[in-house]
Formats: sequence, structure tokens, C-alpha cells
Amino acid sequence: MQVRTRHTPTFGVARLTLAPSESALIDPDSVVATSYGLGVERKGRGGAGTCTAGVEGGWVDLAPPLPGDLHVLELDGSTGWCVAADGWLGSAGTVSVESTAPPLRALFGGDHGGFLRFVHGRGAVVLACYGMLDVVTLEAGELVTVDSGHVAGFADTLQCRLRALVPDAPQSVRTGRGLVLDFAGPGLVLTRTRSPRRAASWLRDSGSGRRS
Repeated sequence: MQVRTRHTPTFGVARLTLAPSESALIDPDSVVATSYGLGVERKGRGGAGTCTAGVEGGWVDLAPPLPGDLHVLELDGSTGWCVAADGWLGSAGTVSVESTAPPLRALFGGDHGGFLRFVHGRGAVVLACYGMLDVVTLEAGELVTVDSGHVAGFADTLQCRLRALVPDAPQSVRTGRGLVLDFAGPGLVLTRTRSPRRAASWLRDSGSGRRS
């Protein structure tokens, strides 16, 4: 699978080009257009889907609901990544996307409905970034804390801890509300300059006349 992005960094669209009979895993709700005859199948209600090219190959264009940049991770099989569930657009069929992988069970304490997904294998992974993307490079032993809504992804070479920003405030492992992530290097953390959760909250409050 080859990935080409356009309209970045403001309104990114990713084109996934597939070889004959090649498949990709995608978010069906992000599909903008496909080459004629490309099959798209959803895996369960609200879940990921697969698209499979015919004998002549094909392509699918993916775009997130919110404006911003796109980032393509090229996995080589040696390092897995935890990525924001609301930022994953698609990946090669040779990449596994899991919600119950050991790194997530360790982070969420056995809760499988968290706000992250674990991707591993070989091939491209396309991530949507609400706003602009920043890359934080941590050396061995270097520390940083990032709000969960601003985390786009991080390598599994990092040590990571999930905790409440304000202990007695509302929290949700499913959405990341009220939570931050403490990281210790070495490894990379991808952050986004805007939080989709904050945007959803702002729109909800605006609609109900509760803007602050």
C-alpha cells in the first residue's frame, strides 16, 4: 500500500493506493471517494472496515471530520505504537490494530474500552491530527506529561503512566476526559495542537448556550 497526502496541513486527505487484490483496514466513516469497484466492508457496528482492490488495483481517499494535518507512520515490525482511537484513519492490511493488546491492558488496568489503539506489524498507518502535529523526542530517562486529548500517538519503547489531572474531577478512560499521560524516554511522542474532545465539548456547550 502506498500513501499520498494532499491539502495538508490544514484540511488533509490521504489517498491509499492498493495493488491488485491488496487490502487495507480503514475507518469507513472517513471515506471520501474510491476508485470504481473498490469493495468496502464494515466489521461490526461502529467498527473498522476493510477495503479490497480488484484485479487492477484501486485507491481510497480518507479524510477526518475535523480540520488539521495528517501523519503517516511507517512500521518496520520492530516497534509498536499506541495511537489515539479518534485519530486513526487507516493502515495497511499487514498492520494489526488492537484495543486489547498488552500495552493497553497495562495502561488501562484491564479496561478494554480506552481511548487508544495499539498498532504493530509492517506497513503504513495514517493518523489524523486535529490542528498541527508536534514530535516530542525523549532521551533515556527524560520525562514529559501530556494531556490525553493532545496525544496523537507514542512508541512502545516509552514508559507510560495514566493518571488524573485533578484527582476529584470527572474522569473517563473511554474518552480520556480528565486524564494525562506521563512519559519517560527513550522514544517519540506525537502530539496535536488541538483536542477533539475539547472541540466536541465547545460545540455542545455553544449549542446549549453555555459558552464560557
